[in-house]
This record gives sequence, C-alpha cells and structure tokens, in this order.
Amino acid sequence: MASPLMLVFFTALPVVLCYHSSFIDLEAKGSNKSSIRFLVVGDWGGLPYPPYVTPIETATARMMAKTASTMGSDFVLAVGDNFYYKGVTDVNDPRFQVTFENAYTQDSLNIPWYVIAGNHDHAGNVLAQIEYSQRSKRWNFPYYYYEMNFRIPKTDSTLTIIMLDTVLLCGNSDDFLDQQPKAPHSGVQANKQLIWLQERLARSKADYLLVAGHYPVWSISEHGPTDCLLKKLRPLLRKYKATAYLCGHDHNLQYLKESGIGYVVSGAGNFMDPDVRHRNQVPRGYLKFFNGDAATLGGFAHVEVNKKQMTVTFIQARGTSLYQAVLKKRDDYVSEDEDYD
Repeated sequence: MASPLMLVFFTALPVVLCYHSSFIDLEAKGSNKSSIRFLVVGDWGGLPYPPYVTPIETATARMMAKTASTMGSDFVLAVGDNFYYKGVTDVNDPRFQVTFENAYTQDSLNIPWYVIAGNHDHAGNVLAQIEYSQRSKRWNFPYYYYEMNFRIPKTDSTLTIIMLDTVLLCGNSDDFLDQQPKAPHSGVQANKQLIWLQERLARSKADYLLVAGHYPVWSISEHGPTDCLLKKLRPLLRKYKATAYLCGHDHNLQYLKESGIGYVVSGAGNFMDPDVRHRNQVPRGYLKFFNGDAATLGGFAHVEVNKKQMTVTFIQARGTSLYQAVLKKRDDYVSEDEDYD
C-alpha cells in the first residue's frame, strides 16, 4: 500500500520534476569533443551487510573508472537496483555512503550519475533516493521518470534520453520466485507515466532517441522478456523510431536488435548470471550478443554518440571489450518488415 508521503508526492508534483525541457550543456567539459560519451550500469547495488559491496561491484567500478579515463564519459546512467535487497530506508541511510560514494571514488567517475529505480529499490524508499539528489553533487534523480536533452558538441545533432520507472509502469516482481510483474500498484499513475511517455516520444525531433528503464523488453535470461513492456512500450519504441532501449534487471550483458532498434541489457554491475532459460521466447535472429560468465567479474556498456552514429561497446571488468554495435540516426534507418504481436 502506498504511504501517505508517496501519495502526497504524487499529488504535489504531477509534472514539475518529470523532465528537463532545456538542453544540458556538455561543451565546457572538453573543447575538442564532438561526441557525447557515457556509461550504462545496472543492478550494481552491493549488499545490505558488510562489506556492503560485492567483488563484482568493486571490479566493475574499477574498470568503469579506467574506461571513463581512456574512452571518455560525460555521465553515468544507473538503470536501477541501486541498493540490494530492499533499497534504502531514508535519505540518511548509510547505504548511500558505503555502496555508492565509497565504491565509486575514482576521479573519472566524479561525473553526473542519472538514476532510476529498480524493483529492489521499490522494496524500500524511492523518495529517499530522489531526495538524495540534494545531498550529493553527482547523484541526479529528479523524479521517478524524467527526460534529458543534449546537443552533441560541435554539431547540429541532438540526443534525448527518457528515463522510465518500469516498476510504477508494470508492477513489482519477486526475483526469488522469478515472477513477472503482474500489475502496477496504481493504474492511474501507470497510465499517467505512459501518456507522458507517448507525448515525449511523439514530439521528439532528436537525432538519437534513447529510452531507459529497469525491466527489459527483450531478454533471454532468468527474467526473460517483460510481458507488460512488450504490450505497452515496444509498440511506442517502434512507432516513434527510438534508437535504443537501455535496461538491467537480468544480471548479465546482452544486445538484441529489432527493426533498427537496439536493446541493451547492462545488468552486470554486482552479480553475473549465465542463465539463458528464455532463449526460445526471443524471436530468432534478435540476439546478437550475450555474456553472463562470472569469470569476467561483471561489466557495463560504454556509449558514444556523434553526428553520424551511436556506438555501444560492452566491456568486461577484467579489461577487454566483448562486443560492439553501431546504430544509425533515426532518419537514417528503415524499419524492417517484421510481423509482431
């Protein structure tokens, strides 16, 4: 049941914090830059008991820092399950310090982190994570869902990233029972987010349009494709020619492609899972890359967007790139003629 505070928050802030309508300026950070670069990491949220981090989180954080130094990174997208197993209790929860601030200490990771919540975060106090944005210089979590707009330096091209709360949209799930989310806690709030999303997608003129959430649309691993997102989100991604959908939830790295849209699963920030039980629930040919090998010690995705293309590189914590995918600008690709439900 929603707490009174949550109900007040939803009532008091219907749209004010839902998105940035202005452009976020990256020019000052590198005068010779002509691209936007960022890291995508999910399911990175440590443990609720000492030492509050896992070996995979530590190794992945170290490699994220090295990659940010060598390949460049303007910001990090943290796509949910930020604190295992039940989120945080309030804004003073020590988990902010021991699992986040103390785990990502390198200078190259002292950049903005744009955050959304996962199912484990919703087991705790997501409002406290939103409030923590006022305590940390790099933690940016303005609302459950929001939009960011960027101009690609030294070009006339633009990038939009829409951050979703897929738990509010679809409902929570019990990882230990391998459950699909059955229904949103509030149908009104789920519908409100969906309407907002459709409006943002419909009006977007961005050259690159990314959507990020916690639950996957497509996945071959433990949780598989999310039925709710296949019904509610996938048709919108196709209709409005999104460039890619970025997510976590399954604890591995995956790249799938459908009708010109890239599906990036980057959920290897804290655990690694080799499970491929839902392989047959993904249409043949969609899966391009999968890695759930614990020997890699975790991983993440590095994304670079320039005037001509968007490049996604999957990197393992041991220090090598595993797979690279290239996506075109929205006006440059033609949807394939595929049947879909």
